[in-house]
Amino acid sequence: MFNKIAVKVAVLVSVVLLIVIAAGSFYIIQQQSSSLEDQLLERGKIESLIGAKLVGKVLEEAIDNGVFSVKDAFDHDYQLIPGFTPPKYHTRYDSYMDKAILAMEDEFTKDESVVFAVAVDVNGYLPTHNTRYQQPITGDQQKDLVGNRTKRIFNDPVGIAAAQNKQPAFLQVYHRDTGETMWDISSPIIVKGKHWGGFRIGFSLEKTRMAQARLKATLLMIMLGTLVVCVIAVFLVVNQSLKPLQELTAHAADLAGGKVNQKIEVKGKDEIARLADVLERLRVSIKLAMEKLARR
Repeated sequence: MFNKIAVKVAVLVSVVLLIVIAAGSFYIIQQQSSSLEDQLLERGKIESLIGAKLVGKVLEEAIDNGVFSVKDAFDHDYQLIPGFTPPKYHTRYDSYMDKAILAMEDEFTKDESVVFAVAVDVNGYLPTHNTRYQQPITGDQQKDLVGNRTKRIFNDPVGIAAAQNKQPAFLQVYHRDTGETMWDISSPIIVKGKHWGGFRIGFSLEKTRMAQARLKATLLMIMLGTLVVCVIAVFLVVNQSLKPLQELTAHAADLAGGKVNQKIEVKGKDEIARLADVLERLRVSIKLAMEKLARR
């Protein structure tokens, strides 16, 4: 098979195409993966800012409407709720928050990449967790650690940094006590001009990586399909382009065997056409020479 010039040319061109497409695919995949990551981070930053604004507004409206005082809104006298490990607490405002912000927080978790979206005070106290983390208490500490996380104080290094952060859209990597690793994006909650705490968005790194893997697989399939089509197209085009050369080879073989009566057609002005012209002149010369020999 490799004795055919069409095959050799097609293989060489295909190898070059493979290298070019592989390099291009790698670059595009890296760029698109980075772009996807940037988009997710940007989305998380925007959501944390929106959540912080909404929670601040809820607290200020409650104060303005006389539901509780400014002092109550900043209550840090955490009352232990007996029977829980890790411990849970009540404050003067947490019951109101259960009714006022739960639905709003749950809206953020409709995004499948969002693990949690919660408001915490400056000490990391979380009065109202998302519905998915307010499952009935089972008595199994490991199950309850995952399923019921509301009204706890999250004062681990990442949690306290998020709670006391005063920068908009502050990004950290959070190693949760459930074993998950995620992005933690927080923005400060301001109530009556004072820093109340922060609104935290937890973005799943696993789902982000899965999204990147799906993107890579899709791009690789597209590039592989493109390569296959290009290889087939190259082979067909090269084979068609070199078809006249195969005919000229047959004519040359005829000349070598003494068959000089069939005229060689010259079509075009490219290299193959010039070769056909040379062979035609050679055929005429050989024919004349043979005729002279025959007359003698």
